Amino acid sequence: MNKYFPEVSKVLYEGKGSSNPLAFRYYDPQRVIGGKTMEEHLRFSMAYWHTLCAVGVDMFGSGTAVRPWENLTKPMDIAKAKAEAAFEFMSKMQIPFFCFHDVDIAPEGETLEETFKNLDEIAALFKDLMKATGIKLLWGTTNLFSHPRFMHGAATSPNADVFAYAAARVKKTMEITKDLGGQNYVFWGGREGYETLLNTDLKLELDNLARFLHMAVDYAKEIGFTGQFLIEPKPKEPTKHQYDFDVATVIGFLKTYGLDPYFKVNIEANHATLAGHTFQHELRLARVNGFLGSVDANQGDDLLGWDTDQFPTNIYTTTLAMYEILLNGGLAPGGLNFDAKVRRGSFEPIDLFYAHIAGMDSFAHGLIIANRLLESGELEDFVAQRYSSYKTGIGEKIVKGEVGFKELAEYAMANQQPKLTSGRQELLETILNKYMFAD
Repeated sequence: MNKYFPEVSKVLYEGKGSSNPLAFRYYDPQRVIGGKTMEEHLRFSMAYWHTLCAVGVDMFGSGTAVRPWENLTKPMDIAKAKAEAAFEFMSKMQIPFFCFHDVDIAPEGETLEETFKNLDEIAALFKDLMKATGIKLLWGTTNLFSHPRFMHGAATSPNADVFAYAAARVKKTMEITKDLGGQNYVFWGGREGYETLLNTDLKLELDNLARFLHMAVDYAKEIGFTGQFLIEPKPKEPTKHQYDFDVATVIGFLKTYGLDPYFKVNIEANHATLAGHTFQHELRLARVNGFLGSVDANQGDDLLGWDTDQFPTNIYTTTLAMYEILLNGGLAPGGLNFDAKVRRGSFEPIDLFYAHIAGMDSFAHGLIIANRLLESGELEDFVAQRYSSYKTGIGEKIVKGEVGFKELAEYAMANQQPKLTSGRQELLETILNKYMFAD
């Protein structure tokens, strides 16, 4: 496989002292950390939409990307070239998984029948390429937001015909995901939200979204799809308010509608910051509630208020993310999907390699530091000591549900001056820095 990126051979681990821009400095797939290889911990995945489909368009300018298939004109010829290029790229990058939306991999036809025929043709090509390379499908999903038919939403559209159309598209993509051995299926709300409440039946839209997801669960059982269902929280953009605002909102929605046994969350770093949270916050909240399923690995720009989908390079962020993932026992069957795109000015094909190397090394470095920090026990021991009052005495009775307000009031009357201890945030940040810069 050397047709689309002939200037790049297989990207290998050369160590942190390497000056080769087409080598890994930290990601060594077979290095064992905490009983698993790096490959098993990180489960890297290529995002088909950004890597193969992004052309460098922004709100103020046309596409800049130079791609090996740009001389082709027929949509299906382009789709096949992208598929071949994707597997050549992943093979050279040692990326074991990929993810896609239906419209990423095949062009829409004039009818649903033609669209589905196109999808089947590319899925058959995928199957051959997957067999030849050993690369697997992490998850599939359906684009229910780009086409004008979804301008008012899909499952939350005021038009029942759009609801039905969206269901047909999800049905087909779920079948393809199952046929390709996909380990997860993602629902990203896209336009499942509103711009103004003046024209919105909020209750009906939420009820319909729940009905849609229950139908997906039922159909998965019907066809024998046993992959994990994921919802990806996002607070805004494209709609002003989306129903999957953040992890807490999604968990509340799932529990309200009895969907919590069937879904976990796919957390994107840039979506966390748009919601006013840190990436670690969203991971922690999902983890402690048993909903952490998978991750879209990227980062935003602190000076910009939209989803910039940059490749992750902040080692503090990747370290704290991997700390949560290690505490979660890993992500499988989920993984780390690079929902990230090269900058508009990084328009040459080789920039795709530089970008993914940067992201993979950043998470690998974060894994190394997070494992070292977790094995030391310094943070966990401090937290345990800080909450030790709930292990004995009145605290233990509170936790066990053995007391109420009456008993607590009596206790407080006898112990009116609680002794507090310092939170020592600055000390803990210094401890974090010690492990960050231990090499």
